[in-house]
Amino acid sequence: MKKTVLITGGAGFIGSHVVREFVTTHPDYQIINLDALTYAGNLENLRDVEYVPNYTFIKADITDAAHIRDIFSECRPDGVVHLAAESHVDRSITDPSAFVMTNVIGTVNLLNAAKEIWKDSYEGKRFHHVSTDEVYGALGETGLFTEETKYDPHSPYSASKASSDHFVRAYHDTYSLPIVLTNCSNNYGPNHFPEKLIPLCIHNILNSKPLPIYGDGKYTRDWLYVIDHAKAIDLVFHKGINGEAYNVGGFNEWQNIDLVKELCRQMDEKLGRPEGTSAELITFVKDRPGHDVRYAIDATKINQELGYQPSVTFEEGLSKTIDWFLGNQEWLDRVTSGDYQQYYEKQYSK
Repeated sequence: MKKTVLITGGAGFIGSHVVREFVTTHPDYQIINLDALTYAGNLENLRDVEYVPNYTFIKADITDAAHIRDIFSECRPDGVVHLAAESHVDRSITDPSAFVMTNVIGTVNLLNAAKEIWKDSYEGKRFHHVSTDEVYGALGETGLFTEETKYDPHSPYSASKASSDHFVRAYHDTYSLPIVLTNCSNNYGPNHFPEKLIPLCIHNILNSKPLPIYGDGKYTRDWLYVIDHAKAIDLVFHKGINGEAYNVGGFNEWQNIDLVKELCRQMDEKLGRPEGTSAELITFVKDRPGHDVRYAIDATKINQELGYQPSVTFEEGLSKTIDWFLGNQEWLDRVTSGDYQQYYEKQYSK
């Protein structure tokens, strides 16, 4: 019997790459992409697989418990890869309630639906919850987050993701639901919505706009190429141990200011501009509340137990990312103008 895997948030940045990975790597699976198509959900990210026979899109909001139950009852998925989330820290500071609804209530709705349709047998079933390293809080100048690091969220976003992680573990402990978790570092790569640092800077350099850097620019993050992350999710979904969590990192730790300077250097080179042109756009802005100074992932467990290795260095991944945006400026224009939101109505409302 053909395995059915439901991927939530599959029109978003990370989700679209996960959908593409599963659709192309597992042609014997039926892949169902479930997305509410909020501001960051873009079906244009998946034009290349839109008409592939083993791919189906369903527009749905995970906060609608009744609709989610109906979808699970009809589609009977054998597996769930849960990526749907509100994920922008700045937005969580402005509107925490939206993050509670999607990241906490939405996750519980999915857990309940999976538990109900799998109640007769958990054999061959799996619920993969995709989370963030921000649940761990912040690090000092040294040390790394491991799977044993105590949770210490500092923003409404990270608090909502920490809560969803706890619910996923609770359903495993209470109901024996077959789950795995992954906590990843900052993602970057093609199709990234231009509110995040790297695509925002690429867009602003192309338009000679300021490059906003919080505080002194010394905030440090580990960066993970999104295609490597998608492959890691596929790996954990299939080979991870039930009830276990796996940290996914890129072994690429950079201060924001150094990252942006490297981005500026590569942009000047690729655009044929004098070196230093783009760096003149760097502008330091007021820091945001609750800003964690440093995150860094220890990905030893997934490396040693499952054989995961990132495929690119940060400089290589950044170069690939810039090339993609330079080659897809129409996509970037449609995202920044909001025109991309009309795609669903054009393609699916017939």
